[in-house]
Amino acid sequence: MHRLKVTVRVLALLVFGAFFHYVLPQHDVVKITSTEVIRTDFSAYNRIFYAQADSGGVDQPTRDLRLINTDKKKTFLLGFVPRDSTGVMVYRNEDTGWIWPPYFKFDSSDLQAEAARIAKGDEWAVITHYGWRIRWASIYPNAIGVRTVASPDVTIIPWVSIVFFGFLMVALAFIRAMWRQFRERTVDPLLESAGERVDEVQAGVAKRKGRLSRWLATWRGKDKPSQK
Repeated sequence: MHRLKVTVRVLALLVFGAFFHYVLPQHDVVKITSTEVIRTDFSAYNRIFYAQADSGGVDQPTRDLRLINTDKKKTFLLGFVPRDSTGVMVYRNEDTGWIWPPYFKFDSSDLQAEAARIAKGDEWAVITHYGWRIRWASIYPNAIGVRTVASPDVTIIPWVSIVFFGFLMVALAFIRAMWRQFRERTVDPLLESAGERVDEVQAGVAKRKGRLSRWLATWRGKDKPSQK
């Protein structure tokens, strides 16, 4: 039973960790090489990883998809430790609108134009995005912002993630304290009262059982033949 509880907790932690890693903003240091627009057919297994159509457009199974092609600076530990090597990374550029995740992005055209301008020069840039790059499923992270930086060695502090997880820890601690107080004031007294009632019922049953046994014993005594 203990192993089952540990397994469930680990699985829940992995699911929530993957969820937050997908939706929270990440920052990549890149050199934009080009931008393009491709025609994309969505399938049943990759449709959920794409946002809605651009604001004012109609969401269809097939539509144009803006892409930003880059040379990304590789990192360790989820982007916290930079490496000297680079690799290819492709980002999509879609409006999120009012749906999930709540980035309220409506400026995909402007962001594409900014990325195209940066690609003409020799500047390094920071692309803020959410999502994953899954090559076999044709899934791209969605760029939500781009800005130029002086060098590829820039240090980026993920303030949004830090504030979010700090708030989450405080909220969980507050909920835990409220639950403990509720349990001490309401649940524990109810359980204690229920336990006392169970004990009273068991004692009453035992008492009636004893009376019944004594009554049956009297009849057994009457049924025995009298000795002369």
